Amino acid sequence: MAEQLVEKVGVLIVSGFLGSGKTTLVRRILEDAQARGIRVGIVSNEFGELGIDQALLGGGEQRFVELAGGCVCCELSDELLETLQAMREKVNPQRIVIETSGVALPFETQLNLYRPPIDGWVGDEAVVVVVDAAQLREGPDAPETFENQVSGADLLVLHKVDLVEEEELPHLEAALHEMNPGCPILRASYGRVPTELLFPTGPRIAPPEAHDHDHRHHRHHHEDFFSEELAAPADLSPEEMLAWLEPRRGLRTKGFVQTTAGIRIVQGVGRRIELQEPGELKVDPTLLGRVVVIRLPVQGTVGGERTDEGLTKD
Repeated sequence: MAEQLVEKVGVLIVSGFLGSGKTTLVRRILEDAQARGIRVGIVSNEFGELGIDQALLGGGEQRFVELAGGCVCCELSDELLETLQAMREKVNPQRIVIETSGVALPFETQLNLYRPPIDGWVGDEAVVVVVDAAQLREGPDAPETFENQVSGADLLVLHKVDLVEEEELPHLEAALHEMNPGCPILRASYGRVPTELLFPTGPRIAPPEAHDHDHRHHRHHHEDFFSEELAAPADLSPEEMLAWLEPRRGLRTKGFVQTTAGIRIVQGVGRRIELQEPGELKVDPTLLGRVVVIRLPVQGTVGGERTDEGLTKD
């Protein structure tokens, strides 16, 4: 009896540090797939417990699965495999996009694709790492994690280039090439990247050490992070809300708030924080007033009020 051929599914891993614009890129990929009639499965992993990325992506349908509360390179690895296998059986997507959390290492996520049973049907895979141009210029808050992410990329997207001067871009690209020599770099803003440049083609080649990888005992080397959820007041103007959020921000700040001018999306990266109108996005009422802040561990305390560096002051 002839062996039945298994249809392979290409997998794109979208990684990048907190606030680099991964969800924006994934939203563009999803919109393009819908326009082309391509079945794409989206697996998004948030470090915090609040399902903000799912709301921003317009998720909730079977094509979208969110793994909350950890990063797919470590404690959620087994759940990731179960999710991918269930997606294969129930949805049978033609492509799969895995959006890692901002603290995950893409190489570790990639190694999971070589674990059974999904190794039997996963085809080519590629790692795209999104880099915030302004964040790179200012210097990443967690340089070890940032460099490990960049070094694991097959393709780098230098994102939000509209936030820096054009003459700065060659210097920023040179810095990325020091971390990942020879890796191609695409400049982009608002996730506008040609999708044909993202999805992998060609034979599948295992990354080094993939086949003798002992998942249970493998050590991870990204810094420790923690997340907290803030309860935002609902009776503030947008200007007052920004003032309330300012001293509470962290490496990444995101959520949905109710202001006197209407619902606003909170988007913060380091010192930059802004409120965006939701447009046509329908926000789940249970998410309103909830803001997730991701921080490095607190280094010390000298009072009662948290500062933007994660310390406290008098």
